Amino acid sequence: MKVNIINHSKHDLPSYATEFSAGLDLRANIDSPIELKPLERQLISTGLFIELHKGYEAQIRPRSGLAFKNGITVLNSPGTIDADYRGELKVLLINLSNTSFLINDGERIAQMVIAKHEQINWEEVTSMNETERGIGGFGHTGSK
Repeated sequence: MKVNIINHSKHDLPSYATEFSAGLDLRANIDSPIELKPLERQLISTGLFIELHKGYEAQIRPRSGLAFKNGITVLNSPGTIDADYRGELKVLLINLSNTSFLINDGERIAQMVIAKHEQINWEEVTSMNETERGIGGFGHTGSK
């Protein structure tokens, strides 16, 4: 699928790290390093603008290495970019560690997955089909 993109960053277009990668790496496009203190959140620019097709969304997800090694994650994960959004892609990062983390220009800060989605029409009813689970919620199936 082809997706229109405007690149106002200093960096190459997002790319897949491996042949079977689902996510494209997004890079910070910043003028100077940003210190992300413990429990602090910052909106990080990418310099990218995309035009998705109707019925698709871009999901912004954490990078596993940043999360595991440094406690850096995407706060509203996954963040959703709707097909009609035309603003700059920005990534809301949070530092869940107990030490500061320095975000440098060009650093891979998140990944973007393009996903197909459906829109629904509600149909109000007065009852639903029975299932074995029924109304069992959190912890219903046990811990083993």
